[in-house]
Amino acid sequence: FSGSSASPKSSVISPSSAAASRLAGQGCDLIIPTGGRAQQKSGPVVLADEVKNPAMEKLELVRKWSLNTYKCTRQIISEKLGRGSRTVDLELEAQIDILRDNKKKYENILRLAQTLSTQLFQMVHTQRQLGDAFADLSLKSLELHEEFGYNADTQKLLAKNGETLLGAINFFIASVNTLVNKTIEDTLLTVKQYESARIEYDAYRTDLEELNLGPRDANTLPKIEQSQQLFQVHKEKYDKMRNDVSIKLKFLEENKVKVLHNQLVLFHNAIAAYFAGNQKQLEQTLKQFHIKLKTPGADAPSWLEEQ
Repeated sequence: FSGSSASPKSSVISPSSAAASRLAGQGCDLIIPTGGRAQQKSGPVVLADEVKNPAMEKLELVRKWSLNTYKCTRQIISEKLGRGSRTVDLELEAQIDILRDNKKKYENILRLAQTLSTQLFQMVHTQRQLGDAFADLSLKSLELHEEFGYNADTQKLLAKNGETLLGAINFFIASVNTLVNKTIEDTLLTVKQYESARIEYDAYRTDLEELNLGPRDANTLPKIEQSQQLFQVHKEKYDKMRNDVSIKLKFLEENKVKVLHNQLVLFHNAIAAYFAGNQKQLEQTLKQFHIKLKTPGADAPSWLEEQ
């Protein structure tokens, strides 16, 4: 009370190791003087590993994409107007043009073969129905029994051979369709990626050339260095895609020759045997190419599958 002259002593607590760890974990600096007092230094918290902001990352990706798109669009327009230069591999470009032209021609063959298949299917269906009609009349017309009978046999034989030819044509269509719409299309997809890489390469090459033509000072040198790095990245990408296209074109040519050789032999032999009336040769052609037929609309094995 008022009679007391003693001033209250400040309590001193020596920090334990656990307390120190908690303080350190809170991002504060702990200072322990020689006198044993613990003082807490206030200030901004600095994290060793800065947490990246997903929104900022997305914004940066959009910025880079927009810049790249702008450069490529400018390069394309410049080429179309005849003002910009483009890198051309004459040998590779010629091979790509031939491939695209061949693809159009193969697609035309496919359309015609599909038309032939549809027409042949309709004819076979009509012949089968006509054969059944002749057979029915052969049983009911005793005076014309023989005439209706051999006409029925003829139409059924024609329908049978037509089904065999139809199987060969459909096998031809399926194989060529795979070649055109899968194998060739896959190669053309790589070609599109190569062409995009070429445009990017020329766009960044043009940027670097323009910077090298300008002044070199403290402001432009970092830009030139950065442009050189970007140019090198896109050059490596372009070289890789050009190599990929060359390899795919080589393998495609080998595969195309093998597939078309077999399918053209099949198509020729089947057509020739059918119109020559050589049933045995027609059947042998399908066996040679391991083609199994199934009568349309029937679950039972066809006559060829039972052989």
